[in-house]
Amino acid sequence: MLRPRSLTVGALAGASAIAVAALAVPGAASAHGNAPARLFDRTATFPVYLNVPAGVDPAAATVAEISAISPDGRTVIYTDALGERIGFVDVTDPSKPVGAGTLELSELTDAPAASPTSVAAYGSYVLVVVDTTDYDADTPGSKARSGELVVVDDATHAVVATLDLGGQPDSIAVSKDGRFAAIAIENQRNEGIAADGGQGAAGDLPQAPAGFVQVIALDDTPADWTAEPIALVNPDGSALPAVAAAGLAAPTDPEPEYVSINSRNELAVTLQENNGVVVLDLPTRSIRAVFSAGSVTAPGFDLKKDGVIDASQSLVGVPREPDAVGWVDDDHLATANEGDWKGGTRGWTVFDAATGGVVWDAGDSYEQLAIRYGLHNNDRAAKKGAEPEGLAIAEFDGRTLAFVASERSNFVAVYDVDDPAKPEFVQVLFSTNGPEGILPVPSRNLLVVSSETDAASTRVRSAVNLYQLGRRNAQPAQPSIVSGDQGGRAIGWQALGALSGIPGQPGRLLAASDVAVSPATLYAVDTTASPARITQSIRVTEGGAPAALDVEGVVATSRTGGWLAVEGATGAGNVLKQYALQDGVAVVTKTVQLPADVTSHIANWGLEGVTSITDRAGEHLWVVLQRQLWADPAAAAKVEAGDGAGVTRIGRYDVATGAWTWFGYRLESTSTPGDWIGLSEITAVDADTLAVVERDKLNGPDAAIKRVYTVEIPKRDPAAGTLPVLEKRLAVDVLPALRSVDGWTQEKLEGLAIGADGRVYAVTDNDGLKDATGETVFLDLGKAKQVFDAKPGTGHGRNG
Repeated sequence: MLRPRSLTVGALAGASAIAVAALAVPGAASAHGNAPARLFDRTATFPVYLNVPAGVDPAAATVAEISAISPDGRTVIYTDALGERIGFVDVTDPSKPVGAGTLELSELTDAPAASPTSVAAYGSYVLVVVDTTDYDADTPGSKARSGELVVVDDATHAVVATLDLGGQPDSIAVSKDGRFAAIAIENQRNEGIAADGGQGAAGDLPQAPAGFVQVIALDDTPADWTAEPIALVNPDGSALPAVAAAGLAAPTDPEPEYVSINSRNELAVTLQENNGVVVLDLPTRSIRAVFSAGSVTAPGFDLKKDGVIDASQSLVGVPREPDAVGWVDDDHLATANEGDWKGGTRGWTVFDAATGGVVWDAGDSYEQLAIRYGLHNNDRAAKKGAEPEGLAIAEFDGRTLAFVASERSNFVAVYDVDDPAKPEFVQVLFSTNGPEGILPVPSRNLLVVSSETDAASTRVRSAVNLYQLGRRNAQPAQPSIVSGDQGGRAIGWQALGALSGIPGQPGRLLAASDVAVSPATLYAVDTTASPARITQSIRVTEGGAPAALDVEGVVATSRTGGWLAVEGATGAGNVLKQYALQDGVAVVTKTVQLPADVTSHIANWGLEGVTSITDRAGEHLWVVLQRQLWADPAAAAKVEAGDGAGVTRIGRYDVATGAWTWFGYRLESTSTPGDWIGLSEITAVDADTLAVVERDKLNGPDAAIKRVYTVEIPKRDPAAGTLPVLEKRLAVDVLPALRSVDGWTQEKLEGLAIGADGRVYAVTDNDGLKDATGETVFLDLGKAKQVFDAKPGTGHGRNG
């Protein structure tokens, strides 16, 4: 089976202000004895649109936000706020989750408006927290908030009890001993209303009514349960002394967000907009501590939305504004500092629960992880960066592990927190978009991650992601490529849309980012490392300035130079550029235009790859156009292709004479609405054979065509005015390898190369996280001799 380059958790210590420990090598002795430290490996990704009720359009928005697990660990229950339902997924076999149906909130409550905000399991019951606030009536002067706790029989789905919560709820937690349930009643601020008294901008605090906490003493008779509020303000609305003394932003409007209970039945509650934490004693319903989460001043962040991955800026006095909270042990709690309206420190923090003192803070190390794993979301750089939102802590294999989820960069970072003052980074787990619900299931060595972002228009859907500890007993399937350090920082990278071997350098490749990264950048890749390692970032310059180019193809014709295929915003912008490596920079030395009779018929899909063959006649560059030429590029979607529907072009450029010669290539067809087929790479196999990547525009379960074909170079050039269509032969279907990582199947298989070691490599373009999960899959497809049934490297200089 074709597999991606898999993780050897080597020394990836982040060179950040707060040190991140090196990853442990799989199979090596752990800190807890001689047994090897096991890692989590993804087993499946279940898109929840596959679980919608009959009659619901699968393209309708549906999410998985917060999850719970049945007591037997076999059924995941998730909230779907957009669908106004809860869903069930059978995870008896974690590698083959099965949708087990949904339960509509209209069947649970008579409220005219209802949205699930959280869910928990208790014995044979499912506790569904429902926001029943009518937001359509939420106009100035109307701040009514309402909610219910609906208790549902796990087996029959019958409602056995409903409790009025007296306000708008957020999260729920059940104590480890089953004595208590606690619910954060946020009564969240209205972003369209000014603060009480009319002062400040719309959305400012305070806004009555104040939030509070509901506590429920649990037993076997839900019909007898009552909700007992713990107020966080005085009866007259004034601030409690302990809250006022903590230095919160608006002590009369606490805004409880997330709750977690330790083994002493102490409840930690984050006050996100107030940048604070409250610790309550549940048996006595009393306040133990209130403290501000404080602020962060630290270097090492990217604060500009400019396409440049540059973590050289500093946070200055930024409030943490924590979202999720979890107990590391009975004396320490951790928060994910997502931020809200005034803050967000792009990391997470461990606090002393009694004093509020900071025991440990991630500093810039969490953002460095996003950068190192190709997941930096530059669109969010000027706001809250990776936005760590979800957090959970549990014990696996005798280790206390913290799981911290990035809402905007789509990953979960795992840490060993046996020593709360010295968290040790363990691994990164890729997820679908917007991971929020983090659900450890230690009894089954499982981790469940539910993602809340759903985009049917791009087919990147919300999902329940499953991971198992030690599934493969060694290396997880992902990540398959990461970056090392350059200048003391993780090398920023993403959108790897082009690959090339480097002559005379076995185990080394050259990659390139497309327009998602500015300026145009090449990367040196070490394929002997596992995962593959980006070891150098090489800026492309032209005329002495950084070059803004959409690089879609690269070929290294020597160790010190080569060619780039640049896709233009217009037809004439599709060009070849020769470069030379000078002092660690790729300097453009020559530009080659495509013929005007070609560029005048290119719409949005131009050059997508370049390779080189050197023979007795000299050096020839071969290029591919992604899609067919159009008779009228301005109306490409409405007219027939200039070369005939479904036929695109492979071109040859004679470097010595400047002559262009063109051949046709017939693409596969598709009947899926909105889909199209195109070429995305070209690689010379030998002096007579070219390999191309042909793919559809589909991802996830819809992905169908991710293939490498070969074509033989004709012995004679075509007659003038003709376009002979080359016969193609399937070399390898890459789709099984892309699916083998058990994640969201990536759309853009875009890079292909034969290395000087004679092996075939491929990579997916993560699109800079736009309309994509951000995950990159780097594949070793095997020896070229077997993949292409030919001897690679004969007669050509240079793609391997």
